[in-house]
Amino acid sequence: MRPDTPAENVDHTAEAARLERTAGLYPEDAEALLLQAAAHLELAGDRPAATALYDSLLASQTGLENPFLVRALKASNLWEYGHEAEARAIIEGVRAAAPQDPAPWVIVAEALESHDELEAAQETFTEGARRLLTEGTPAPYSTHPLLFGRHRVRRMLGMGHDEWDMLADTLHTSPVPLDELHDPKRVWSLGSDNPAELAAEISRLRAELGTYRQALSRPFPVAVLHWSAPELAELVTAYPSLADEYPSHDEHLSTIEASLRELAASGTPNLGIVTGTVPSYEAFAASESSSPADTTLLPQYATTLAARGRAVAWPPQRGTACWCGSGRVYGECHGVGA
Repeated sequence: MRPDTPAENVDHTAEAARLERTAGLYPEDAEALLLQAAAHLELAGDRPAATALYDSLLASQTGLENPFLVRALKASNLWEYGHEAEARAIIEGVRAAAPQDPAPWVIVAEALESHDELEAAQETFTEGARRLLTEGTPAPYSTHPLLFGRHRVRRMLGMGHDEWDMLADTLHTSPVPLDELHDPKRVWSLGSDNPAELAAEISRLRAELGTYRQALSRPFPVAVLHWSAPELAELVTAYPSLADEYPSHDEHLSTIEASLRELAASGTPNLGIVTGTVPSYEAFAASESSSPADTTLLPQYATTLAARGRAVAWPPQRGTACWCGSGRVYGECHGVGA
């Protein structure tokens, strides 16, 4: 979510300004773009300016897609430049609100962890996992950082493994086990004169770097394109040849769920759904100098929407509404039998 390029290689202030200008051109994507801009300002050391961006988002008249994410990022940033009391108050507010997105839980827990509030961090990671994970169902990709962070803090506290720690071990794909990566004694090996200990630490650091690179290589989900019933009717009316691709809206919804389950079964992580609109799709086709009737544009359009932060994670979190817009809980709608 946050740019990780070292400050010496990027003008983060200029990049933040560019993203702010882009947000003005694409207001529907302003939230995602301004969050990236704020991250660049933090990396540039201008934390007050980053807070101002978070405040502008929270004060905006249009509803935010993830207000708790913005609040969590603001709290983390405030604590870094001396506003501890305000940061703690926001963190408590985020926890009390119990968001259904893992990211705010991870950010506030890591803020506590980075300031040596390990017990509170462990409680926050655990509370987030308890609210977002369902026993007997696979842990969504978006919840993996929650489990990994919880595992790390519990190791630092010297706590024994529980079921969620074992699940984190299973989800971790690095050749170096989580127990070794999260060993609190590792810091001593960095000052060791023993070549074997230093070589082992280099291997662990390489494994960690590989894990971070793998996560960064997929900054947005593999997304499947979804059309609401009115939008699909308008699309097929305007471009009749697409009726072969979309015989009916019900079949379209069934195909989406089946495709995502197949991708999940094949081991593809970080899945999502993007919802298209006819005007947006027509504009995309024009930008590609192609006709909207060209079916090869559909997956490209989905990828573009995902890259602009429009994807909704699949499967939905426990107890949340189905992605299809029916208003029913996912487990009672397209999630039946998942």
